[in-house]
Amino acid sequence: MSTREAQFLELIAQYPDSPMGHFSLGRLYVDEKRFADAVGPLSQAVKLQPDYAAAWVALGDAQVGAGNKDAARDAWRHALATPLGKRDLSLQADLDARLNELDEF
Repeated sequence: MSTREAQFLELIAQYPDSPMGHFSLGRLYVDEKRFADAVGPLSQAVKLQPDYAAAWVALGDAQVGAGNKDAARDAWRHALATPLGKRDLSLQADLDARLNELDEF
């Protein structure tokens, strides 16, 4: 276990109702290409804060990496439905491109 992973697990233990620790742990797992491990913490982050666009995007990334295209599509569509997703044109363009890439496979 890395130091960062241990820190994020401690953050979750101290603040289980905060989405930040769950998001940070999930993002770390995505960065380490531990996609299946990332799904749980990222799912918890969006459960705790349903309008957390970055967590929805990361959850989609984790799902793609884990081979779950339909779940990735759902996560990215949720990201687009958040307040940030509705107003951030660069996020919309990025997610539209990701969704189109999924449809091409």
